Amino acid sequence: MSNVRAATDADIPELVDAYAWLFAPPGTKPADWHPVVAAERLERAIAGPRSGVLVAVDGETIVGFATTYLDLESVRFGQRCWVEDLAVDPGHRSQGTGAALLTAARRWAKDHGATHLELDSGTARTDAHRFYDRQHPTSHSLNFGWQTA
Repeated sequence: MSNVRAATDADIPELVDAYAWLFAPPGTKPADWHPVVAAERLERAIAGPRSGVLVAVDGETIVGFATTYLDLESVRFGQRCWVEDLAVDPGHRSQGTGAALLTAARRWAKDHGATHLELDSGTARTDAHRFYDRQHPTSHSLNFGWQTA
């Protein structure tokens, strides 16, 4: 099983490359994806008081990652936290790495005052959905989104 820890700036080059795991089918690479911009965003997420980047490592190699972001404070539910990206190296899937990352993300959210953790997953990611269902979510929802540009 992998060890999960907070990412550091030294992890950024390896993390940028690891985003390929999210872009592989059924995922897609965003049209405006740029590694330099991604590195800058990771640097801000690592340093930010309302965001975090968690990495699962096998030895010195990153085999998974998750990004966490405190979002709005809901009138109904209180502080919400989102997992924006969660990915595991295909060669390390079904070994507990994703579960360890999700557990660490839930702990991060709670430690930062969030009452619950949420994530979106594209409808084509049926393998991921089976994984999320095995993690016993307390709710399911359907998300709709629009690009602004």
